[in-house]
Amino acid sequence: MYYYKKLFQLLALFFSVLFFSQLQKKDTLRGEFTYLLKAKLSTLTPDYKHEEFFSLQIGDKRAFFASTQSIKRDSTFQTTQHKKLDNGGILLSTKGMNIPKTKFYYTIIQSNENIQYFDSVSMSLLMYKEPVIKNWKLIDETKIINTITCKKAEVNFKGRNWVAWYSPEIPLPYGPYKFSGLPGLIIKITDDKGDYDFELIKSVSNSVLKGRLITIKKSRYTEAIETTRPKFEQALKDANANLIGVLQSSETTIIQGQEIIRQRQKEREENKKYENPIELEKD
Repeated sequence: MYYYKKLFQLLALFFSVLFFSQLQKKDTLRGEFTYLLKAKLSTLTPDYKHEEFFSLQIGDKRAFFASTQSIKRDSTFQTTQHKKLDNGGILLSTKGMNIPKTKFYYTIIQSNENIQYFDSVSMSLLMYKEPVIKNWKLIDETKIINTITCKKAEVNFKGRNWVAWYSPEIPLPYGPYKFSGLPGLIIKITDDKGDYDFELIKSVSNSVLKGRLITIKKSRYTEAIETTRPKFEQALKDANANLIGVLQSSETTIIQGQEIIRQRQKEREENKKYENPIELEKD
């Protein structure tokens, strides 16, 4: 009897340690912030600004940034019905489902060491790294934004001049997109042309965060193929040029709509002439 009791105690200890170690591998949520992006994405419609919400989720040693709509898409597609066909193909059924729309599918992870950019290209998850922005110019100017006392900073990043307002009262060196490295959370950042503007509109209190983990799915940033920025851009260009081939290589059966896809390809190529990307200069 004593032997079984001792064995049970050892097993209980083993599983509790195992559970704790697994929990430690996950990112504990230390801060959660929502930003609103207002952006002129096309020079064809200079008076129109696309608006989209983004989530900045901060862990112990890194922060995750992604579109809230793309995060919702992950949850939606997780419930999508998959039907295997006789020819080995896979039919995805989204009938009757309200698929969240987004123009931004990437995930960005910020840390003290680097910036990591993740996105799916040709059914593969790719990732490239960039250094943390170091050339911030801190300016002795103060401004109140949504009751938060902010200080000013400026930087030239990838062909655009940016003005950032950060809060030393929130000592988290993170912000929207790839912007990090300031002595406080970025509350608002705008380029000098007014094409892109990120502004903090919501935060979650510490009492609500207690015990919560990062909610961005690991499939968005684990087991990615590391590449360089130029190779990533080339892979993206090749994938867009052969969209139907990409779908076929993934064994996804296209029942109807190949002509629609070809038409969208043509429209995409035409619209590329008028794109107004957030980064005007490439590495």
